[in-house]
Amino acid sequence: MDKAILEQVIAICTDAGAAILDIYHSSAELQVDTKPDDSPVTAADLAAHKVLAPALAQILEGVPVLSEEQAIPPFAERSQWQRYWIVDPLDGTKEFIRRTGEFTVNVALVENGKPVMGVVHVPVLGITYAGCSDIGAFKRTASGDVAIHVRSLGPRLESGEPVALVASRSHGAGVVDQLVERIESRLGTVECKNMGSSLKLCLVAEGAADLYPRLAPTCEWDTAAAQAVVEAAGGVVVDDQFRLLRYNRKDSLLNPFFFVIGDKSFDWRDLLVTDPPVH
Repeated sequence: MDKAILEQVIAICTDAGAAILDIYHSSAELQVDTKPDDSPVTAADLAAHKVLAPALAQILEGVPVLSEEQAIPPFAERSQWQRYWIVDPLDGTKEFIRRTGEFTVNVALVENGKPVMGVVHVPVLGITYAGCSDIGAFKRTASGDVAIHVRSLGPRLESGEPVALVASRSHGAGVVDQLVERIESRLGTVECKNMGSSLKLCLVAEGAADLYPRLAPTCEWDTAAAQAVVEAAGGVVVDDQFRLLRYNRKDSLLNPFFFVIGDKSFDWRDLLVTDPPVH
């Protein structure tokens, strides 16, 4: 994939982030509405969508855009898509409302079910994570770009360092606690950090965490962009039966439960896969 296209996507995500920040820093009271699935939506979600959808549609001719903030085409139509953009204009709306800063703009290009390019922009921090299957992954800050890569687990265990796990601040805590106990019984101390949005996947991608178990519902637009970054950085995202997480394969856009793994060479499967499946 052309680096120039990736740069275009980064620029568009940065523009969407600016639209979000205009509302985030506004003195006006934030209006929060509820969508049919009971998830919150704000003017910032919609403002970012209005930046992203038309701009992405111009990059690759004939490649459709699937955004959380617009009508979802029926699967009969979507199933014909070999390539498409999948967008979460504001991932972490609850964190936006709580004003934690832990929210992102997510854009991925999916080809035949696999996210091959991803951009995760963090408006409050002015940081962008980007990755492409044939380019690698990097983190962009005001100081420039730094290549990122997942880290090895074996040497850290040998030196007595803890396993670093990231988890959702809002979802699935009880099941994650059980998993932590299982890991600690085999590998030693586990350090947990709770965080919102797709930043959790990016921490694994940049070697700041070893594992992110997601044992609660997500949608495909929540994960595709950051999955592309993780895999470009050398990691992997698998479902709770250790199959690669793939997209646009069914009518529902809900993901299965999944694990984001940094060190692919470590034997995580025996620790993580339970029988019967965790859900």
